[in-house]
Amino acid sequence: MISEDGSTRSYGESAVADVITGPLIVNSASGEGEGEGVHVTLPRMNELSVDRKDDGVVLITLNRPDMRNAMTDTMTAEWRETMTGLATDRDARCLIVTGAGTAFSSGGDLSWIGERGAEAVPPLRERMLAFYRTWLMITELEIPTVAAVNGPAVGAGLCVALACDLVYAADDAKLLAPFTSLGLHPGMAATYLLPRRAPGLAREMLLAGRTVSGKEAADKGLVNQSFPKNDLMSEVTGIATKIAQNAPIATRLTKVALGQGHQDLEAALRWESLAQPVTMASADMIEGLSAHRERRMPKFTGS
Repeated sequence: MISEDGSTRSYGESAVADVITGPLIVNSASGEGEGEGVHVTLPRMNELSVDRKDDGVVLITLNRPDMRNAMTDTMTAEWRETMTGLATDRDARCLIVTGAGTAFSSGGDLSWIGERGAEAVPPLRERMLAFYRTWLMITELEIPTVAAVNGPAVGAGLCVALACDLVYAADDAKLLAPFTSLGLHPGMAATYLLPRRAPGLAREMLLAGRTVSGKEAADKGLVNQSFPKNDLMSEVTGIATKIAQNAPIATRLTKVALGQGHQDLEAALRWESLAQPVTMASADMIEGLSAHRERRMPKFTGS
């Protein structure tokens, strides 16, 4: 159980268009629009539990507690199908990922290695690339993603958590990446995802096999924050609910900007001078300003 194409989109109209095309319609002339949300019925799962809330928050639970939520072939296939559905679901506004039982995920299910014996490198490479890319489809979603690390997050399981936009952990959760102690090179983009958040700690975890608690991970910047185990899901749900209450177009465009990063100040200004006017032309901006003046909660429609 223990184991473990990044393309860069350029700044410009194509990135903005990806967020606002399709069922999100903005009338720039009148400032009014109609949100024609496409509701995708997510498939019934066995090893993933998918719960959709009325406010647009979607909760995915890795559901193999008997295997500490190891990323089996069945779970991987169900994850691919779920991510594909969410990619076109305009009613979804935020995604939470957590684990059933006492663990977040024990990582990839590598029992097949012992069963099959030695394989040549080319087919192994193709198999692992497909595995990595399937699970990292979560990075391609336009909606914000939040990991709730409720227990041990190991190897590839830890990487999937760190691939989310926001990561919260139980104080006593154990986070580790013991690849080299198993004779493996790190996978699931571990050499990118860990150093991106906490470079010094990442070296200790990947080279020395250091295990950190959720609380220490928060102190070191590997995760955003930690909470007492019994409070984790209520805290994370509250954060996701707040995200879902915000204007969808503005939120999605902000995620694009944060995900791409800006090479310098001028690059940030070029992006914002394109993306902000898009939101200025939306009905949601009118609603947001009206709600602020009237001291009420806005009702954003994504238009």
